Amino acid sequence: MTLWLLIGLPLVAGTALLVTGRPADRIAPAAGVAAAAVSVVLAIVAAITRPEVSAPLLAGLRIGLAVDGLSAVMVLTVTAVLVAVLVFAAGEFGAEEPRARFHGLMLVFAGAMLVTVTARDLVVLLMAWEVMGACSYALIGFWWREEHRVGSGAVAFLTTRTADLGLYLAAGAALAGGVAGLSLAGLPTAADGWRDVVAAGIVLAAAGKSAQLPFSFWLSRAMDGPSPVSALLHSATMVAAGAYLLLRLEPLLAATAWASTVVAWLGVLTALVLGAVAVVQCDLKQVLAASTCSQIGFMLLAAGAGGPVAGAGQLVAHAATKSLLFLGAGAWLVGLGTKDLRRLEGAARRYPLLGIVFTLGALTLAGVPPLSIWVSKDAVLATALADSPALYVVGLAAALVSGVYVGRVLVIVWRPADAASASPLSRLLLWPLPVLAAAAALLGVGGLPVLADRFSRLVGGPAVPAPTWWELATSGLIAVVGVVAAAAWARSRQVSPESGGVLADWLHLERAAQVGIARPVVWLAGALARFDDRVVDGGVRTAAATGAALGRLATLRVEVSIDGVVRGIAAGARALGRQAPRLQTGQLHHYYAQAAVALGVLAVLLLVL
Repeated sequence: MTLWLLIGLPLVAGTALLVTGRPADRIAPAAGVAAAAVSVVLAIVAAITRPEVSAPLLAGLRIGLAVDGLSAVMVLTVTAVLVAVLVFAAGEFGAEEPRARFHGLMLVFAGAMLVTVTARDLVVLLMAWEVMGACSYALIGFWWREEHRVGSGAVAFLTTRTADLGLYLAAGAALAGGVAGLSLAGLPTAADGWRDVVAAGIVLAAAGKSAQLPFSFWLSRAMDGPSPVSALLHSATMVAAGAYLLLRLEPLLAATAWASTVVAWLGVLTALVLGAVAVVQCDLKQVLAASTCSQIGFMLLAAGAGGPVAGAGQLVAHAATKSLLFLGAGAWLVGLGTKDLRRLEGAARRYPLLGIVFTLGALTLAGVPPLSIWVSKDAVLATALADSPALYVVGLAAALVSGVYVGRVLVIVWRPADAASASPLSRLLLWPLPVLAAAAALLGVGGLPVLADRFSRLVGGPAVPAPTWWELATSGLIAVVGVVAAAAWARSRQVSPESGGVLADWLHLERAAQVGIARPVVWLAGALARFDDRVVDGGVRTAAATGAALGRLATLRVEVSIDGVVRGIAAGARALGRQAPRLQTGQLHHYYAQAAVALGVLAVLLLVL
């Protein structure tokens, strides 16, 4: 009963708000926060009792939901972040906004994620996967009167929907491969050949949902949604869903000869490439978006290297950290009216409490000791080292880049600047942030060597190599070096609205000798940014142009010929219609003659057949 209530409450409450619409705007924030708070209580009960339920769907097919170690961590994470985000939204959205629609969509979105993490078969998973995709489109394009926001929602929806076809491919292959009931636990037992197809479909769908290469471009467009949407989408729901699925299906990856290697390298390369892209962004939310792709990459690295427990720790620590940072960026957007880094100089000084908690979250994101992602990321790297030293080295490089983009942002927001108009912030905007900051700082302690075994038993995963103290020291030192180097360089550069942009400033290498590590990082970031603009975006434009050309060809070759056939049939029918009255002369002997001819033809047909 607890599990049905856990997934049903946000889905039913959200649907009720959506159906009621504007008349419910007044009570929507309170109703949304209350539903989310009750969901947290239910999640705690479910994490303790570990319920499992099933129900008939079709003849011979039952759908199942269950809470185990991994999903217990996830339901707690999703519901806790949902409460914080909806409290923030209650302070951000004014009475003129369609609050019932917003809170309804957010609750349904979170409910779909709860179904995703508790699903035990591909049928239920596909249902929840589709609902998440539809809600993401509606939330990113929430301000639908602005065309570019709707376009961004469409890009996110179509990109993820394209990758989602992999789940349908996986379901079909699992059915053909003899997986009973399409259960997730049974996927590794699919017949040889079909198992590889299942794994390929799962990897495709997960990479698209989690914005990994080559699908990462859609996540930057998702920043056109409201800040609470970005906080929930990037931290605990849609973007995390793909990584969670791969962590859940790590036995399937290990059962194939190639999938685990592909997933590990896809994750670590995304972590490095998108981290470098974050270095050169001039929009704070775009920095956070690129960093989300990068940090999710570490979760894929854990799944591919055989460390689902380490990946789960990274997922939880990242969820708290990224929700904090996105809500902090949203608060600055409300107070200062901008998310442009060139106009956020001194933002942390204007709002000291916000500046402190944002700084704590940013240092956590960089992996600075003793904060949580330092530990969770090192647990992932320890798993990678046990699997492949090359993965470990590239992962350390990605960790260094994380420190670089964090150091640059922190120097800008703390740099002294002329006083500018700043609006007071509602307490509802600020209340969730200290709680999230505390969670971001502490949630990774389960990965410490002295606690790693206990955390593995809690999650229910296999024992994984815990990071040694020298590994923790190495990654912590690298993160600190990245932050300090980037901060020193950023302090030497003045970022002004009249400049050629942050990219131009950072490619100016006059002071690079002062910080030796910065030159290769910035060169790589610039090269990757150009690659993204010219190759990835160019590939998308080329694909669109090719589709349009094929459409025109189809119009010429197919539609014209079909239209011609239709017109020919219509002309023939009209001609026969004009000839038909000639047979109706009114003379009886003509009708007898016609009947005789018809009977003769019928007789011939009978003889032939």
